[in-house]
Amino acid sequence: MSFINTLKLTEYKPQQVNGGVHARRRKLLEKIEQQIQLATNPDYTPSKTAWVQGEDGIERKVEVAKRVKRWWVENLDGTVTLTVRYGSRPIELAKGKNAIALAGRDDVGKVLAGIKQAVFDGELDAVLQAQANFGKKKVDKSAS
Repeated sequence: MSFINTLKLTEYKPQQVNGGVHARRRKLLEKIEQQIQLATNPDYTPSKTAWVQGEDGIERKVEVAKRVKRWWVENLDGTVTLTVRYGSRPIELAKGKNAIALAGRDDVGKVLAGIKQAVFDGELDAVLQAQANFGKKKVDKSAS
């Protein structure tokens, strides 16, 4: 008896991802994690690799600081307004509400951690789908 005959063989079927939901969720989770780091760690500076031309004219790959915009704004009265963004647009968390009012800057990390768990659990999938489809042209296939 050969070794191949001793194995349990099956047909390979690639798993279908749920229409991009997992990719959108993963993308938002990465950005939320970046914001949590920005809120909790004052020394956090994300970096990216870029080609930079040196004085001798030769291009080299170098790690440079990456610019990350904060999702929160500190108001004059000490409160904080936090938005959750997908791309450059804030996500509408409830009808007509796209920001979260917080008592202070110390709450930002905790609230972002809660939102991260909500995204992981799929609570914002419908909102992410709407954000992803925003601005796309609708094609009417019945007119042809």
